[in-house]
Amino acid sequence: MSGAASPADTETRPADPSEDELMQDPFVRELIKQIRAQDTHGTWEGKSDRKLLEPYILDAEQRRALPMMGDPDPDTLWRLDLFHNAVGLTIERATRCMVTPMTKISHEGFGRTVLTAGRLIVVNRHLRDVHRFGYASLAKLAAAGNKLVSEGVTMIETYRAVADYE
Repeated sequence: MSGAASPADTETRPADPSEDELMQDPFVRELIKQIRAQDTHGTWEGKSDRKLLEPYILDAEQRRALPMMGDPDPDTLWRLDLFHNAVGLTIERATRCMVTPMTKISHEGFGRTVLTAGRLIVVNRHLRDVHRFGYASLAKLAAAGNKLVSEGVTMIETYRAVADYE
């Protein structure tokens, strides 16, 4: 057996999105907007969108270089906040319902992020090893963000009255 994909496998499985397609993903676009909004002095004006996303991408070698245990640094906490802000704003655009992220993390990098709409918790995410926050590729970053967006949109659509409650 050669291990190569048969023609039937490639016909049923959609092709992986290209980097250009991923850069147009609504969640990825929102994350880029969040990062650029933090640039109050224009330092990143000349940087490409892909370059701004590089700190979110950790390949296997970079991940191995990080200690197993460690305290999250302020830059990592900032990136985590921007990630969840982008999730919340993407949910808002899809549902027209205001979403607020709240994160509580211990100094050891364990905690929880919840995104709320009205009185509804639309996303509940447990966090651990925050000092190692990052994704193996742009595709995995987009998939993780879109998974949370999908969960949030589904919760709001299912429990709209609770999400709209003031």
